[in-house]
Amino acid sequence: MNLYPIGKAVTYPLVRFLFKMRYEGLENIPEKEGFILACNHRSNFDPIFIVHKVPAQLHFMAKIELFRNRLLGWLLSGLGSFPVERGSGDTGAMDRATQIVRDGEILAIFPEGHRSKDGKPLRARSGIGMVAAQTGANVLPCAVQFGKRLGFRCQVTVRYGKLIPNEALEVSADSPRTIRKASLRVMEDIVALLDPLEDE
Repeated sequence: MNLYPIGKAVTYPLVRFLFKMRYEGLENIPEKEGFILACNHRSNFDPIFIVHKVPAQLHFMAKIELFRNRLLGWLLSGLGSFPVERGSGDTGAMDRATQIVRDGEILAIFPEGHRSKDGKPLRARSGIGMVAAQTGANVLPCAVQFGKRLGFRCQVTVRYGKLIPNEALEVSADSPRTIRKASLRVMEDIVALLDPLEDE
């Protein structure tokens, strides 16, 4: 059962009530192609923040621990998420990720792998470079920004950057060096979307 349209409809007014939302760069979101959306990761709300202005469904990787709760696992699966065992080279999750993009859908990835507790961007892991290498997909950088803490009616800004053509990443599935380099490049583009003045 696909719960994504319901979840999107329910959470949009909720987020608008809880936070002062601002979206920038909406013209950069592709309309008719599969791609990878890469975003920094600051809070558990991040997936909700970034989905509302993207017309097509986003598919997220989520840590496998969340799926061990039967009800939560059912809900996440219904929303289009799938489990990944972090730090283990989960080939099954990577296969699922690449298939989503090859099917012309959108894969959403947090390149850092987990949330930044202090808001400072973390080093990107190699997963996004690997998916880009295996699929030839373009990458849309995205940044979520708020102040020192996420609180009621605080300003939250979501910025979608310029699409990174796959050829600009110069990545090859047979070259770990280019995969790491591509992952770092994507993270650099995400960081460039952050306004340091707002995070002070």
